[in-house]
Amino acid sequence: MTISLDGYVTGPRDSLDTPMGIGGFRLFNWLDRRNDPGPSGQVYTEVLVTRAVISGRRTYEHADRWQGDHHDGVPIFVLTHNVPDDPPPGGVRYVTDVRECAAHARAAAGDGDVMVHGAGAAQALLRAGQLDELELHVVPVLLGQGRRLFDNLPAEHIELDAVRRLTTPQVEDLAQHVTHMRYRIRRP
Repeated sequence: MTISLDGYVTGPRDSLDTPMGIGGFRLFNWLDRRNDPGPSGQVYTEVLVTRAVISGRRTYEHADRWQGDHHDGVPIFVLTHNVPDDPPPGGVRYVTDVRECAAHARAAAGDGDVMVHGAGAAQALLRAGQLDELELHVVPVLLGQGRRLFDNLPAEHIELDAVRRLTTPQVEDLAQHVTHMRYRIRRP
């Protein structure tokens, strides 16, 4: 998940017309360097080898349903409260239970990784104990408002082990600076 330093995954007033909210696309300037050697290229390459995707319904809709294909036809499991009447495109499946959603995605991914999109989906998976790792792409910007990644969590400590930290080297365009951090979630 790409987040601002103050923890937002979108700017304020996100909607279908402005899917990242006001100023939220600033969070993805680091992707301009996704094909370059270095940390951002490495992380982007890893994203493309994930073998399944879990997405929250809001994120899925705001991303125009990725036209049914997130990357290379991997299965997409959309965690939703209500299954819509219209059938989903491509390899998309709606799931209403968080544990069932995680089980389907893990089975589809086999020995590969599952990517999660959306603050609501990440929070639901974390609350249900179904998230193994967090990969955060922290952009040095304060959005001030928007949709926070870690809202609506229970009042309990969740301990994390740092797995890696990659920082973009000094780049000419500071808007492309990002720190990629991966944490493993400790299980009690």
